[in-house]
Amino acid sequence: MPAHDLIVIGAGPGGYVAAIRAAQLGANVAIIEKESALGGTCLRVGCIPSKALLESSERYHAARHELAAHGVKVQNVQLDLATMLKRKDEIVRGLTDGVAMLMQKNKITRYAGHGRISGPGQVTVEARETAPQTLEGRYILIATGSKSAPLKGVEVDGDRIGTSTEALSFAQVPEHLVVIGAGYIGLEMGSIWRRLGANVTVLEYLPRILPGMDAEFAGLAQKIFEKQGIAFKLGARVTSARVEPAKGKNKQPICVVEYEGGESIRCDRVLLSVGRLPNTDGLGLDAVGVQLDERGRIKINEHFATTAPSIYAIGDVIRGPMLAHKAEEEGIAAVEYLFTGYCHVNYDAIPGIVYTEPEIAAVGKTEEELTQAGVAYRKGVFHFRGNGRARAIGHTDGRVKILADAKTDRVLGAHILGPRAGDMIAEAAVAIEFGASAEDIARSSHAHPTLAECMKEAALAVDQRAIHA
Repeated sequence: MPAHDLIVIGAGPGGYVAAIRAAQLGANVAIIEKESALGGTCLRVGCIPSKALLESSERYHAARHELAAHGVKVQNVQLDLATMLKRKDEIVRGLTDGVAMLMQKNKITRYAGHGRISGPGQVTVEARETAPQTLEGRYILIATGSKSAPLKGVEVDGDRIGTSTEALSFAQVPEHLVVIGAGYIGLEMGSIWRRLGANVTVLEYLPRILPGMDAEFAGLAQKIFEKQGIAFKLGARVTSARVEPAKGKNKQPICVVEYEGGESIRCDRVLLSVGRLPNTDGLGLDAVGVQLDERGRIKINEHFATTAPSIYAIGDVIRGPMLAHKAEEEGIAAVEYLFTGYCHVNYDAIPGIVYTEPEIAAVGKTEEELTQAGVAYRKGVFHFRGNGRARAIGHTDGRVKILADAKTDRVLGAHILGPRAGDMIAEAAVAIEFGASAEDIARSSHAHPTLAECMKEAALAVDQRAIHA
């Protein structure tokens, strides 16, 4: 029976990063992954391919609608969707191959198959073409990620009605795409296909988009998306979605989506994007005493230990936002605790980003959360239209908001709606991690002309002394 110091189940961002860090600390590490390509949902059918398509669709849209204003005349711009999808696939392949190389470089033993905890300190690897193999491990780390959540009445067929996985590979631009759910994934995928020419309708059960994000910025973002041609129906409880076979003049099947309070919608494709669920199926958790909470997530303590001895869990299978970088931080923290006795993750410093155009990024608390908690705060706001670099690149929609403690001036939250918000938010995350004040940001030199100057101006605005507002 092969023996290891650590057995990691799942080779997504949390799992493979944890494996590498454990190997760096001198551990004998094994990693189990049922998919042929490493990297998990994020690399294969999530973060990376979606960002590749977002970038390509933005460039296509810019060539058709924006370059003329820069004095660049482009005629007969055409969409080559097959090439666009091929580029996406090549990027994914390069990164997943890179993860495999990192496993070899760090001398991590890779097992292909489904990992099931078969007893204390034991994991059985079940593969289709080979006999089951049982491994012995001093520690076991569960990092199996998440899966798309179903919705009652919506008949997912993996083609006409699908999840983000299918939406990454449509062979043709839909004439009309209905997106069920106005969260990160739904808005990003809807943006891609809207820019490529689809009519896009987003149905959301709640009375707002982007639940959990700053309400003011969510409202501003919706107005921008509507100008881009995306239609929203809020407070719309979807009751069914089905595919009607082709008949008569209809050469293609038709999707029918029904929701309370409105007429049914007929379209050619449906994207179901109502959240994700912890992927804990078939792990053998009951047999070893690993308990789940009321939402199906694995219960852990402050050191990522489950209710079973020597079994730990990180990422989407435990509490907290389902984000790849959150899983990475937890993976490193968990193995550092196992092999050094210390771990730390500051969840107030975990940013969240929506990669639409413009991007939306946030870290720390929202105004709603601070108000509900009774925390007195001050805020500073600066608009991108007052920034020289934003005007030069032609993207002036949006603003930066910094929230600081009214007494101590410590940064409690930052919210950005605008160009490259996902890159800019890193400064705020570092500020929160180090307990910086708004004045610390305001007193730090920011290169000119850069978009980051908006962060400095917003920090100055906390004390009502912005220069360019």
